[in-house]
Amino acid sequence: MRNVFAAGVLDRFLAQGFDPFDLCMGVSSGAGNLAAFMAGMPGRNLLIYTSYFLDPEFISVRKFLRGGHLMDLDWMWEKTIADVRLDLKTIYSRGRPFLVCLTDVDTGQAVYKPTRAGNLEAVLKASSALPVIYRGFPRIDGRPYTDGGISDPLPVKTALALGGKKIMVIRSRPAAYMKKEAMTQALLRLAFAKYPALAGAAASRVDRYNAAVKTIQYPPKGVDIIQVSPPDGLDLGRLSRNRGRILSTYLLGKAAGDKAILDWQQGEDK
Repeated sequence: MRNVFAAGVLDRFLAQGFDPFDLCMGVSSGAGNLAAFMAGMPGRNLLIYTSYFLDPEFISVRKFLRGGHLMDLDWMWEKTIADVRLDLKTIYSRGRPFLVCLTDVDTGQAVYKPTRAGNLEAVLKASSALPVIYRGFPRIDGRPYTDGGISDPLPVKTALALGGKKIMVIRSRPAAYMKKEAMTQALLRLAFAKYPALAGAAASRVDRYNAAVKTIQYPPKGVDIIQVSPPDGLDLGRLSRNRGRILSTYLLGKAAGDKAILDWQQGEDK
C-alpha cells in the first residue's frame, strides 16, 4: 500500500509530460506503478489501490486460513486485466527497455527480467508475489520466482552497472529510512526452510537494502542520483485498509513529483 506514493509521483509526471528516462526498472508493486506510467494511464493505479486492493476478495484472512492466499494476486490479475488492462502497445512503443526485478527461488539471486508485451503481466505478478501471504511461486519460462524485493529491493547498483549516470529512485520509505532486523526476517527464513538459497537471500536482505540506501546518499563520482521519498512519519502500513490514508499518501506523491521534476531539471542546468 505504501507504493501508492509512487503512483502519485508518476501520475504527476504524466500530467506534466515529464518522461526523460532511457530505461525503467521496477521491483514488486513499484514495477506495476512504472507500467501504468509507461502506458500513459494516469489514475489507473490509484483506482487499483483504492478499489481493487480494498476489495475483500484481495486481502482475505478467511481464504488464508482455508489454505488460500492472504493476498490473492490471481484474483487481482484476472480482475484488472479484464477491467483496466495496461496499454501494452504504448508501453513498448518507444522501444525503451523495461526491466522488472524477480527473485529466483532456486538460486536466491535477483533476476532483472527484460519485459515485452507477451510476458509483462506474468512478470509483474511474479515480482509482486510476496512469500507466505501469496502461497506458492509463480513460474516464468518454467522457473519459480517470487517477490523481487527479497533479492534487490532498491536496484540502484544494477542501474549503475548498466551505465546509469543520472538515476531517479522513487522509494516508499522516507529518505533516511534504513531497515532493521525484524521478526518478519526470521519468519521468512523459517518459511523458506525447504529453499536454502531463498532463505539466504532473505537473511541478507537488510544488509543489501541499507547498502543501496548508502549508495543513493553517497553516489559514485560523476553520477547524479535523485531520490524521491515520502516525508518522515508516513502513517501507512503495508496492508493498510484505510482509504483516507491511502489517498493522502497518493497526494503526497503528487506533490513530491513536482519537486522531483525541478530537481531533475536543475541537475541538467549544472
